[in-house]
Amino acid sequence: MNELIQNGISNLNTPGILFFVLGFVAAVIRSEIKVPDSIVKILSIFLMMAIGFKGGFEISKNGFEGNLIYSIIISFLIGVITPTIVFFTLIKLLKGDVINSGAIAAHYGSVSVVTFITAITFLDRSGIKYDGFMVGMMALMESPAIFVSLLLVNLFKKTYSSETSFFDIGKEALFNGSIVLLFGSLLIGFITGTKGYELTSPFFVHPFQGVLTLFLLEMGMIAGKRIEEFTKVGLKLGLFALLFPIVNGIIGSSIAVMFGIGLGSATLFGVLAASSSYIAAPAAVRLALPEANPSYYITMSLAITFPFNIILGIPLYYSLTSMLQNIIGAL
Repeated sequence: MNELIQNGISNLNTPGILFFVLGFVAAVIRSEIKVPDSIVKILSIFLMMAIGFKGGFEISKNGFEGNLIYSIIISFLIGVITPTIVFFTLIKLLKGDVINSGAIAAHYGSVSVVTFITAITFLDRSGIKYDGFMVGMMALMESPAIFVSLLLVNLFKKTYSSETSFFDIGKEALFNGSIVLLFGSLLIGFITGTKGYELTSPFFVHPFQGVLTLFLLEMGMIAGKRIEEFTKVGLKLGLFALLFPIVNGIIGSSIAVMFGIGLGSATLFGVLAASSSYIAAPAAVRLALPEANPSYYITMSLAITFPFNIILGIPLYYSLTSMLQNIIGAL
C-alpha cells in the first residue's frame, strides 16, 4: 500500500499530469485558454511518430526478444476477452441495449495511445525496463476489440442491420491515421537504427516531454468540457467508467504475468487493457453503429476513464502487476 501511495504521488508530481489537471480546471471554470486545432494535430502526429520511432530503434538495438510471440498472443487474448466481458456487463446495466453496449465495448476493448505514452513516461522516470516492441503491441491491440464488439452486436441484435460491410469497418479500424503512423514510424526506426536515432534525437527525444505536457494540457481541457455531459451518462455508467478499467487492467496484467512477461511490459499490458480508445474506436463506431449515443461512449472514455488512468490508474496498475508477479512467483 505504501508503494502504491508513493507511486501515485510520484505520478501526480510531474509537469504533464499537473498541466492536464490545469487544463481540466480551466475548462470547468470556463477559462479562455485554447490550443488551436492545427497545433493539436501537429502535437498528436509528433507524439505518435516519436513513440513509434523510439520503439523501432529499441527493437533494432536489442533484437526481437523471446517474448515477442507471447506478446502477440497476449495482445489478441486481451483484444477478445476485455470487450466480451464489457459487452455482457453493459447488457445488464443498459437493460439489453445491444447497440450502445457494443459501442462502449469497442472503446473499452481498444486502447488509448496517450495513456500508453504517459505510462511509458512513468516507467522511464521510475527506471523500469520494458520491451521495445510494446509500441507495436499497442498498435496491434487497437483493432481486434472493435471487430469483436461489432460481431457481438450482430449476433445478439437479430433485428439489427447495417449497410456497412465488415470490409469498410476493417479498413477504418486497420488503416486509420494513428495505426499507419505508429507502424510506419516503428518500421523507420527499426530500419535506420542507431544512425537514425542519433540524427533525429534532437527532435524526437529531447522535446518529447515538453510536447507531451502541452498535449496533456489540451486533453485536460477537452475532458473538462466533456464532464458537463456526465448527467447524460448516468451514475451506473459513470461508476462503470471508473471501476471497470481496474478490472480490465487486472485481466491484462494477469495474462501477461502468467506468460512470464517482465514487470515493465506486463504493466504496459495492464495499462493498455485498462485504457479506452478515443481515436480509432469512435471513428469505427460512427461508421458501423451510427445509432449509438456518443454522449455515452465519448464521455465515459474521455471525461472519466482517461483522467482516472493517467492520474491514478497507471501507478495502480504498476503496483497490481508487481503484486501479481510476487503471488504467481510464490506458487
